[in-house]
Amino acid sequence: MIVKDVINYLEELAPLQYAEDFDNVGLLVGDKQSKITGILVTLDTLETVVDEAIEKNCNLIVSFHPIIFKGLKKITGKSYVERTVLKAIKNDIAIYAIHTALDNALKGVNDIICNTLGLINKKILIPQKGTIKKLTTYVPTKNAEALRTELFKAGAGNIGNYDNCSFNTEGKGTFKGNESSNPKVGTKGELHEEPETQISVTFNKHVESQLLNTLFKHHPYEEVAFEVTTLDNYNQNIGIGMVGELKNSQKTETFLQFVKEKMNVSCIRHSNLSKNNIAKIAVLGGSGSFAISAAKAAGADVLVTSDLKYHDFFSAGNDIILADIGHYESEQFTKSFLVDYLSKKITNFAVVLSTTNTNPVKYL
Repeated sequence: MIVKDVINYLEELAPLQYAEDFDNVGLLVGDKQSKITGILVTLDTLETVVDEAIEKNCNLIVSFHPIIFKGLKKITGKSYVERTVLKAIKNDIAIYAIHTALDNALKGVNDIICNTLGLINKKILIPQKGTIKKLTTYVPTKNAEALRTELFKAGAGNIGNYDNCSFNTEGKGTFKGNESSNPKVGTKGELHEEPETQISVTFNKHVESQLLNTLFKHHPYEEVAFEVTTLDNYNQNIGIGMVGELKNSQKTETFLQFVKEKMNVSCIRHSNLSKNNIAKIAVLGGSGSFAISAAKAAGADVLVTSDLKYHDFFSAGNDIILADIGHYESEQFTKSFLVDYLSKKITNFAVVLSTTNTNPVKYL
């Protein structure tokens, strides 16, 4: 197995096309073609984590957070980032970061929090826009069913839980063929009419490349007429944050104690306890102040997140309770989730859970 094989598994779970624009995800250090000796999964990649990888004979680190976030103009070892990268390179260790690609995945960071809290009726809090595309092409009617089948195999029509593919068989298309055309039609320069079917399929944007390759491979024309457009629809299966419900509502103080226990946190910073009971919960792993208005609009009683500033708590008003459980704490179960996921995909050697505590925040 090589690094690229593991990347393929990870991007089945969380395609990089859905990571936030500001993020730096994917393979940050190393060669995709390198053979793997072992995989170490961590929340952060630090020097101590690279040391752990060396000790455990792992030459691929799968990290939630990217060690390289801002551009590096020099790598001289002056910062912890440069030292970590240098050590990884010297020891032929590849580093892959998944970060907001997993944040935006349906079965990702926020789903993990929801499952930890036992929430039901879950849905994306802030769905992504511009992730659904539409391909329209024309094909000879006799070839339409075969092309349609191949496009489906390549990922077309798989938006949510329904197929989205349509035919228009009423019109005729024309094309000019010559002796070298494929299909070969008439004499040189002859205009020939053949019944055509319009095929329109919607698809998630991360499969666009393979869909077009399939179109060119299986369409009978040498020059394929097609159009790809981006739809304004919000994708209910891709986006940041989630909202769900408790099976049974809880008193507010009871719920906050429940969160402390389930999320294994020592303290929770929260806004005014303006509600007596908690039934509907919004969650967003990592920094989540930007989701306050969305959580309110979703009718959530509480938003469980982190990195809230002083003035963020004022914005809660009496509409919602804000609960800041800490950045590391909100994402801490992610690495165990990734180990479980990769272990099911890869059975010929162990996927190792890092035991290094990378939380930079300490509490008295």
